[in-house]
Amino acid sequence: MQQVDTYLTQLETVIHNVSRADVEAVVAALLDNWRSRRQVFVMGNGGSAATASHMVNDLNKFTIVEGKHRFRAMALTDNVPWMLAVANDMSYADIFVEQLRSWLQPGDTVIGISASGNSPNVVKAVEYAKANGARTVGFCGHPGGKLAQLADLKVIIPSSLIGQQEDGHMILDHVICLTLLERLRSEPGA
Repeated sequence: MQQVDTYLTQLETVIHNVSRADVEAVVAALLDNWRSRRQVFVMGNGGSAATASHMVNDLNKFTIVEGKHRFRAMALTDNVPWMLAVANDMSYADIFVEQLRSWLQPGDTVIGISASGNSPNVVKAVEYAKANGARTVGFCGHPGGKLAQLADLKVIIPSSLIGQQEDGHMILDHVICLTLLERLRSEPGA
């Protein structure tokens, strides 16, 4: 029981200390992305890959408002054959950037999720996105690593525990999508 209470109490503190201004900046950027009908790409490894897929599900489904156009979001984690072909024939560090080479347009948004902030494949894709006119967002753990330094916008989960960092990233998905749904309801129709 002690471990359960300790973990949840620590997580409460971590979430309490997440920068609301940083989260709001991501919401504003994604709303701008929606208004301009640009694409959103999301990526990560391991637990962050699951969060990327979940976030894309929520952006595409949870934000539907009757009479308004929809988000156009894609998880770069979901095309397993393509990722494995690139990893096998080129490099694991290229699994996301090679997809962006096919799909990314200037003005799109690329969200990288990495607890360490140093995942080479995420960092490489964010570098490519920035060089090609995309807005970049990093969801990181403390202290943020290379991703936090590169991204135009970032939200750092202020914990050194990977589990709490990943919990925080999932919470970011839900609070961002819920806020977007509310804001989309007041936007003019398509």
